[in-house]
Amino acid sequence: MSHHLALTATGFTLIFAGTTLGAALVLMVRREPSARTNSLMLGFAAGMMIAASMWSLLMPAIETATPTYGQLSWLPAALGFIGGGLFLVLLDSLVPHIHKGSQHEEGPHSHISKSLKFFLAVTIHNIPEGLAVGFAFGGAAAQIDGASDMSALALALGIALQNLPEGAAVALPMRSITRSRPRAFLFGVASGAVEPIAALAGYLMAAQLTTMLPWLMAFAAGAMIFVVAEDLIPDANLRDNSHYGTWGVMAGFAAMMVLDITLG
Repeated sequence: MSHHLALTATGFTLIFAGTTLGAALVLMVRREPSARTNSLMLGFAAGMMIAASMWSLLMPAIETATPTYGQLSWLPAALGFIGGGLFLVLLDSLVPHIHKGSQHEEGPHSHISKSLKFFLAVTIHNIPEGLAVGFAFGGAAAQIDGASDMSALALALGIALQNLPEGAAVALPMRSITRSRPRAFLFGVASGAVEPIAALAGYLMAAQLTTMLPWLMAFAAGAMIFVVAEDLIPDANLRDNSHYGTWGVMAGFAAMMVLDITLG
């Protein structure tokens, strides 16, 4: 058990460290990345999340559901997946926020600052990544078929890698909003702090509600794909930098696939 807890703590630390290291880029560079570099980075993050949703969440969810649901093993995966997207829609409607490159405020009207609204937009969309890691380690703790510490660690490492460009994507634009590198860095770090918190919540749910694990894993996958479709792909601006963004997606997908197969 101590070995499991050590790996779990490592996984939770990795996802937070990835965002922090990415946000630290704002302290080292003078200007924001070029449009091509931005497309490549965000495309890579999108590819990692797509592959993680498939290899580390949906496929294990179906495998875990098979003994109980038989030929209907797709049911918890499909419904949980849709539920994850609806969860993000609900969060978007409850939290005032502004997405990158937009002046249109979503959620309830609020007088909080633009920088805080942008921060909240990124933060609420980081929750699914933390939940995904927590569900994976929680399933391993409950010794559910198809769940293991190493596959959970592979998922955590993959999300940590895709958090590097995500952390930079938060901190660099925040510099122009806050007019302060240290403040922009702190915003980037804070946006990632929600992930280990969500991971802990996911871990406790998965470890206790073992029969719900297929639903929970598919839920996390659906929420992550929602973020990819709503944020990462549009922000990657594939229309103007199609080859850079597309190859970023492919590279990210391949990297996560290799991690999951090698470690899982």
